[in-house]
Amino acid sequence: MSGQARKICMLGDFGVGKTSLVSRFVSNTFSERYLTTVGVKVDSREVLRDGADPVKLVLWDIAGRSALDALNTSYLRGASGLLLVADGTREATLRAALDLLMQSRALLPKADAILLINKLDLVDRWEVAPATLAELRESLPVYETSARFGDGVERAFADLAGRVAA
Repeated sequence: MSGQARKICMLGDFGVGKTSLVSRFVSNTFSERYLTTVGVKVDSREVLRDGADPVKLVLWDIAGRSALDALNTSYLRGASGLLLVADGTREATLRAALDLLMQSRALLPKADAILLINKLDLVDRWEVAPATLAELRESLPVYETSARFGDGVERAFADLAGRVAA
């Protein structure tokens, strides 16, 4: 039996790994080639849940931006969840992700949101401090992920699937 579909928008600055995270989650693949997303790319995967109906996540991978423009705002309409992505090696992308969350809250005040700090495989080069992550976790679910190796990816998407299905 197929679960109910939920629209999830991936938001974050350029080059943080949104497309790579979607590829890892949907088809368990990773490419070293950087491909800029133009506009929006839509993909989906069903998430099985213990003792509950599956949830189909329809992932809208929106082109990297540090601010929402009119086009990106229209992509957000009808979203149940927001997956914010920052690059752990570039602290400025965390500020951009949090700014995007605040901007999107105006349109989607009830959407569930989680934050992924990507590039865990480069943790020795991270600019985002553990204390910053601890502070963020007080108000937002935060996952440390590696699209390259898959660390934390399944858990993060499964958490969001459970939240948007509730």
